[in-house]
Amino acid sequence: MEIQPLKIGTKMAKVPVIQGGMGVGISLGNLAGAVAKEGGIGIISAAQPGFKEKDFEKNPLEANLRAVKSEYEKARKLAPDGIIGFNLMVAMEHYEEYVHAVVEAGADLIVSGAGLPTELPKYVGDSDILLAPIVSTAKSANVILKYWDKKYQRMPDLVVIEGPLAGGHLGFREEQLDEYEGQAIYDQEIQKIKEIIQNYSDKYEKKIPIAIGGGIHDSESAAHAFSLGADAIQVATRFVTTEECDADIRYKEAYLNAGKEDIVIVKSPVGMPGRAILNPFMKKVKEQGRIAPVHCYRCLKHCNPGTTPYCITQALINAAKGNVDDALLFCGAYAYRADHLETVKEVIDSLIPERV
Repeated sequence: MEIQPLKIGTKMAKVPVIQGGMGVGISLGNLAGAVAKEGGIGIISAAQPGFKEKDFEKNPLEANLRAVKSEYEKARKLAPDGIIGFNLMVAMEHYEEYVHAVVEAGADLIVSGAGLPTELPKYVGDSDILLAPIVSTAKSANVILKYWDKKYQRMPDLVVIEGPLAGGHLGFREEQLDEYEGQAIYDQEIQKIKEIIQNYSDKYEKKIPIAIGGGIHDSESAAHAFSLGADAIQVATRFVTTEECDADIRYKEAYLNAGKEDIVIVKSPVGMPGRAILNPFMKKVKEQGRIAPVHCYRCLKHCNPGTTPYCITQALINAAKGNVDDALLFCGAYAYRADHLETVKEVIDSLIPERV
């Protein structure tokens, strides 16, 4: 199969690989810049990028907004001509402020999920930044595209279809994860999503490219995504165990040491199921039911520090810093297959050998 470059808006990615956003502190400027330098699309996570700033605990928003700019500049320095974007969770507090900061920084693209980014076109205003909502079901795709069409008379520049084998927060109810067990069943959902996108492509007389993600870990799974009609693939987990990934080496080693049985579905304070490594922290949450937060970072719209099962920001900061026994270690379904550190180039070459 001949793999084509990805045309998205006025941009062209030589390699149709989008590196998935991973917060807190896993996909920052270094990883995103390395992917963009190789011709793919590098994505910085806007989930608490300023966690290393001195005033982070006192002024998390200000620290994060500064980090949006500095991490983008770091990535841009690595890839002056590459495509660099941000992943923004709709569930974040101050979502609109982060959108404005990303636009102001000069990013090429916003990828947005963990909720329905219905108001995203309003927040970017007349900016020419590219927009890519993440959808997991035909229902969510229909809601977003119908709303954007009716209210803003515009369409996404790209749609990311994220399947049930993805890492981190999943756009499914827990019972749906059982329903979609088996690739062939979810492939049918992908076709339904594609039909909805095609209807709006026809209406606007413009192609809306599609990226498929979730469980893409080798050339075979990548080829399968392209065979379904994907214009690009979104890959996150494979980039964690790279030399360029921003995470602490102990986080990377947790992937290298994980077995298949260690990858589990967990409950997140975001209100969505997530996929992570079953480590001492998650076992403790499961046994005790709740680990009360010591400090609230005001990171999620619908998180109540008085009832939340644990502080997701603190758990993810611990992960990024390498305190892996006290951390939430998000990962994709096939994280256990990683057995050595690689470079970003090696990962991309293994996913799309045709480009070598």
